[in-house]
Amino acid sequence: MAASFGSLFEIESSAQLASPPAAVRKDKQGAAPVPSDYELNEFQPNTSARVIQEQSSSTPTPSVLESRLPTPIQDEDTTTAFAAARTAPPPKTKWRLLSCCLVQFGNGMNDSAPGALIPYIERHYSIGYAVVSLIFVTNALGFILAAPLTHTIESKLGRSRSYALALSFSVTAYVIIICQPPFPAVVVSFLFLGFGQAFNLALSNVFCANLSNFTTALGCMHGSYGIGGTVAPLFATAMVSSGIRWSFFYGIALAMATFNLLFSAWSFYNYEEDTPVEPQMALQPTASRPEDATGAPLTRLQVVLTSIKNRTTLLGALFIFAYQGAEVSVSGWVVSFLISYRHGDPKHVGYVSAGFWAGITAGRFVLTHPAHKVGEKIAVVIMVAGAVAFQLMTWLIPNVIGDAVSVAILGLLLGPVYPCATTVFTKLLPRSMHMSSLSFISALGSSGGAVSPFLTGLLAQNVGTMVLHPICIGLYGVMATSWLLLPKISKRSE
Repeated sequence: MAASFGSLFEIESSAQLASPPAAVRKDKQGAAPVPSDYELNEFQPNTSARVIQEQSSSTPTPSVLESRLPTPIQDEDTTTAFAAARTAPPPKTKWRLLSCCLVQFGNGMNDSAPGALIPYIERHYSIGYAVVSLIFVTNALGFILAAPLTHTIESKLGRSRSYALALSFSVTAYVIIICQPPFPAVVVSFLFLGFGQAFNLALSNVFCANLSNFTTALGCMHGSYGIGGTVAPLFATAMVSSGIRWSFFYGIALAMATFNLLFSAWSFYNYEEDTPVEPQMALQPTASRPEDATGAPLTRLQVVLTSIKNRTTLLGALFIFAYQGAEVSVSGWVVSFLISYRHGDPKHVGYVSAGFWAGITAGRFVLTHPAHKVGEKIAVVIMVAGAVAFQLMTWLIPNVIGDAVSVAILGLLLGPVYPCATTVFTKLLPRSMHMSSLSFISALGSSGGAVSPFLTGLLAQNVGTMVLHPICIGLYGVMATSWLLLPKISKRSE
């Protein structure tokens, strides 16, 4: 057998083989270009030809081949970030996202419950619309106080302890309310709730806005807020309708806040050490630090002041101020409107507030992704225009069922606005301003969720709860104006 193959093939030594000619491309533009020195820099010989020939006589292993591959030139920060990203445990980020969603679920419960409980609070303390609206004022004050402090506290305490501090304010407030103290103590409790909620909202917005799939993450987070806003009026209405004291509802909120305090503290533990392994660090490993005109890094106070002066920050705060004002005003006063002007039964119309929050929830889960496909800036304009139409329908249709349907669709249209707006703000703001600017937007902007309901309550004392609708339509106008004045989105230069 060997002899027959020997007669067919003539075997020559490798030394007699000549170098092959240069390959010519089929398009006949000449020989293929010679590889650059950069590509061959790892293969340049630094020993004698005899040594190289001896090494080539044996078949190299895969590990040897990998060791000979050229290494791209990277700066130290990039190499460190990507090396850490390869070893990042994916479940850690998922637990943190889940924690953000649960925290916002609790915030939704806190914001939507007063709408169903206000008639019973008024009856218990024998107060009117104007006095009970003070809970919205102190809630707004808490948001305003949190705005300039969030960035500083987070820088000193870290993410885990910051969440624990924010939620400890909520736990304290719920304990006070459950005891059903004199009304001034309830008012102070809402100050604590506003501060804690503004703090944890800013932390959650910054975390989700910097994930690789930030649109989906923000949609899930704010969708969880809507779920909390949906279930709270259901529980509250069912409890007070059964004769249970109104303040006992906050026992549920207390349990949720306590769990969130422990879970967020655990999930964000060592967050600063894991920061390079987060998706945003893998995508943007060389983000610049803020510097002044001389090139020196800005202090924390200078970063906050620079962020507040930013056009996007100011317009964003105004937009969220109007948005939260309309959202919480509808949630807080639509039940009283239906009782006063549509003669609805308090035991049943309390569920209309739940329908509004169910619409917000569905909108954030269902419409956020299509809005991203269409373009957030265009989608928000369309949804605000639709909100005006259905607010008018709620005002003019003299029927409880028709109003309930209109309110639910109104919630559906308003739902995706917040996550879409946060996405646009994130694109417009420099990465170095994210924490301070988004904290200012969410804290000061969200205070509109307290100022507008308070103004509605003051006017309702003398005019009636029908003032809810012109106030909301005016807020939609503020939203549209501030949105159209935002700068155009351009690609990052960082």
